[in-house]
Amino acid sequence: MTMLADLTVTPLSPVLGAEISGVDLSREIPADVIEEIHAAWQKYNVLVIRDQDLTMDQQLDFAGRFGELGERKRKKTTFKKKEEGIYQTNPHTLLVTNIMVDGKPIGAFNEGDMWFHIDSGYAECPYKYTFLYGMELPSTGGNTRFANTYTAYEKLPEDLKREIEGRRALHLHQYKRAEKADLSGDISGSPHWYHPVVITHPETGRKALFVDRLMTAAIEGLEPAESDALLERLYSHVETHDFIYEHVWQLKDLLMWDNRCVVHGRSWFPETERRLLRRCTVEGGPLSA
Repeated sequence: MTMLADLTVTPLSPVLGAEISGVDLSREIPADVIEEIHAAWQKYNVLVIRDQDLTMDQQLDFAGRFGELGERKRKKTTFKKKEEGIYQTNPHTLLVTNIMVDGKPIGAFNEGDMWFHIDSGYAECPYKYTFLYGMELPSTGGNTRFANTYTAYEKLPEDLKREIEGRRALHLHQYKRAEKADLSGDISGSPHWYHPVVITHPETGRKALFVDRLMTAAIEGLEPAESDALLERLYSHVETHDFIYEHVWQLKDLLMWDNRCVVHGRSWFPETERRLLRRCTVEGGPLSA
């Protein structure tokens, strides 16, 4: 059995991310090792554990050590023309892939790049954690980029901190990957929720920006032009190089992150090449300022 003394934590960048080594996730993990991984997670926000041979059940078992497994969000009737993914048979998993079988997608979020976003940020209780396992990779691209929203908040100019203090933002999911949410029509059929622009992480007590380019649609109480301008300032700030770690995937990586203090996005990859990652999540709770 893997013991705590075998665990090694190696930072991946100056701003966030660490590699955990010395643990085999296909075996039962002692509670003290889980605690050590959790402590590293709170410090580095994003962790990768490489070269893991994981079945779906093993991945879910490991994720479940950190809380209640998340249910995959299903598409509402408005979006039924979007395929659900014919190989997505477990409600706790989602396949991030461009692979098709008999003309039908086996999963979701297929090809191309994807703007920075927060997993299920449009829900009343966004996912706390996300776990993504690399099963098939393209020859280039498809990297996952993370921005540290703790540091982004801390580095905001003081006047901008005052401007967003106490404000809430609308998060809206329209099943797009690289396109601004459209508020011109009826949004009642699209999942949406208002969250504080700045949240207090419930475990660390640190403040973090909670906005993302893909699904944060508007700031409550502001005229559209004013809201758009303020959000663009926040997006541009969060997405600067100083706050970003870009993960270049290797097969059998298990990549895991805290959705409350990072936003993430995907770089372009060739649409003619296969990419398959298996995602699971841990449920979260309401967020407060």
